[in-house]
Amino acid sequence: MLKKRIIPCLDIKNGRTVKGINFLDIRDAGDPVELAKKYAADGADELVFLDITATEEKRKTLSELVKKVAAEINIPFTVGGGINSLEDAEIVIKSGADKVSLNSSAVKNPQLISDIADQYGSQCVVVAIDTKYVDNKWRVFVSGGKIPTDLLAIDWAKKVAELGAGEILLTSMNNDGTKAGFALDITKQISEAVSIPVIASGGAGTKEHFKEVFQKTKASGGLAASIFHYNEIPIPELKNYLKTQNIPIR
Repeated sequence: MLKKRIIPCLDIKNGRTVKGINFLDIRDAGDPVELAKKYAADGADELVFLDITATEEKRKTLSELVKKVAAEINIPFTVGGGINSLEDAEIVIKSGADKVSLNSSAVKNPQLISDIADQYGSQCVVVAIDTKYVDNKWRVFVSGGKIPTDLLAIDWAKKVAELGAGEILLTSMNNDGTKAGFALDITKQISEAVSIPVIASGGAGTKEHFKEVFQKTKASGGLAASIFHYNEIPIPELKNYLKTQNIPIR
């Protein structure tokens, strides 16, 4: 059985780490470089860095900040936000990212997934799917969760896997920031429908929530932000707890 990964997420706005609830009410959570250093030292398995307003503000990911973070950590590092072309991906990878995360740009131009996978390998391409339960369906949203699409999350997940994505980062907007637990139903559906790893995101509030998502779905990673940023659950403590629950952890 593959070992499960614990992944802190740095949502970046104006060069600072921020956190919201249901993608709204954004507040400051600290300096991204300092947080990244702390998480690497604490035993995080990977780190995700999302420039959350890059797409909306139609600008590129902050490559200088990516370089600073990459220089301080020795764990796999995924960067997303405003990556709309092969050139954008190249800048981020040259700045020190191990993987790029595509969201709105992949919906707009699915070929981009294949282009980056062909150039750098599937393991480099993470497709982030922001989904919200609307009218009894899990729909895909773009532009930082502001714009609904006609895509259903399950169909889109299968499609991105076919196009060459190496991983899916699945965020439930209904659960995001609520600390009420991951969206187990859609995480289960998608992690069983595709053969690539799925990272569950949105809603982690307790150590039990991680146990639940790993036991009840095939998610290979659990991603969280505020519980780590505000030190509500230290990573070493979470990992020790999961080991006591017989969940294979790195």
